[in-house]
Amino acid sequence: MIMVTLVTVFLNNLALAVLIGVIISALVFAWDNATRIRARKRIEGDTKHYEIYGPLFFGSVSTFNDKFDVLNDPKEIIIDFKESRVVDMSAIEALNKLTARYQKTGKIVRLKHLSSDCQKLLSNADSLIDVNIYEDPTYKVLIDEF
Repeated sequence: MIMVTLVTVFLNNLALAVLIGVIISALVFAWDNATRIRARKRIEGDTKHYEIYGPLFFGSVSTFNDKFDVLNDPKEIIIDFKESRVVDMSAIEALNKLTARYQKTGKIVRLKHLSSDCQKLLSNADSLIDVNIYEDPTYKVLIDEF
């Protein structure tokens, strides 16, 4: 709001000031969400589970990639997206590269709890990613009829 006011006063152009304000707000929103992605890790037998929290998108890809230890992880890795969403093509590319890194070391990556729209986005990466759709819930919207 302060930036919009300053641009309006100095440039005498309200439309440009609003445009700059929208751009700054979008960048702040993206930065804020990029720093919120987290991963809870646990090991059960020969399987390591990564529970992802927060949206996976272009702003959070580098933080997401830092969460994984490809060389020291066991043979099977499960990435659980129950509290997360794959949002854009940058996120899909990050998943492709991550699974390729694991695949080079002979390890298996399984993705759990992907929403149906995320599964559609990942359908082009079938050869690299094993999407466990049998355990994934089906989400439906309840409609009130009055």
